[in-house]
Amino acid sequence: MSDEALLQELLDQEKRLVFDRFDNDTAIALGQRIIERARLDALSIVVEIARGEQRLFYCALAGTSADNEFWVAGKTAVVRRYGHSSFYMGQKARVKGVDFATAQQVDPHKYLPHGGAFPIIVRHVGMVGTATVSGLPQAEDHRLVVTVIEEMLAELRDGEARPEVWTA
Repeated sequence: MSDEALLQELLDQEKRLVFDRFDNDTAIALGQRIIERARLDALSIVVEIARGEQRLFYCALAGTSADNEFWVAGKTAVVRRYGHSSFYMGQKARVKGVDFATAQQVDPHKYLPHGGAFPIIVRHVGMVGTATVSGLPQAEDHRLVVTVIEEMLAELRDGEARPEVWTA
């Protein structure tokens, strides 16, 4: 995939993956689903789901470390500041041939433009939170978050599932 096609696909994901509502139960259900997928695939990841500044779900699977918390915070900071996935922001800087932190004039230890943090967007509201994964290569972190959000939204639209009844 060309650089321009990748950037467009990342933007298209943000336009397409929109919730009708996003409450605590939805956040917990999303986090649980990401963890379930990680366990099925024997992945070592950390997951954080937040609405605004409030962490609604957090889980660290075996094989992760405190370093993953640093990555979660840095990727999430990128999404909160720019309103785009951390993968998009990093790839955009790479395509332009610039250092993200220098170009954006941000602290490179607080803003980490690597894949894995995705904006939680609610229809007619805008961005309300973030879903973040750390532990895999950045494209895989991003793909895991996006895949589970896509599946969850498809089920919600089809009326097959309600977040309040999902369990771990």
